Amino acid sequence: MAIQELELGDAPFILELLNTPQYIQFIGDKNVHCIKDAEANIQERIDSYTSNGFGLWLVTLKEIGAPVGTCGLIKRDTLEDVDIGFAFHPDYFKKGYAYEAAMACLRYGYKKLALSKIVGITDEDNQSSIKLLEKLGLQFEKELETPDSKKVLLFSPIKKPD
Repeated sequence: MAIQELELGDAPFILELLNTPQYIQFIGDKNVHCIKDAEANIQERIDSYTSNGFGLWLVTLKEIGAPVGTCGLIKRDTLEDVDIGFAFHPDYFKKGYAYEAAMACLRYGYKKLALSKIVGITDEDNQSSIKLLEKLGLQFEKELETPDSKKVLLFSPIKKPD
């Protein structure tokens, strides 16, 4: 597996990923409905690399050279702390890729970026993400309401990864 910065050429994959039923159900409709929309979404990620030094990255399988998802660190205006974000194509669910990528991103955040705390948020009905956050060493802290009035669960670290 490789984790790398998103590029505008990744737009076809991002368009597909952001329109999977699971993405729309648990993360939301990001109004990415054509290649131009996907390129604009990627540009936001590129801007985050520049302004924050991190963002959502593309996760690919080296063996086949294919993208399988995104994972990374996000600084949201609505959260005090940086959070871990991940979204994988349904073809690659339950294969351990999300855990491997998310753990690598957490380690990078703590060790290379010297972040003091990385949290996680997820839809209250997204059992797969809840299990993954717990496996990553985060525990439920409280329920939050997003600016669009959606309820999400906030998970905070029990301990930092080795």
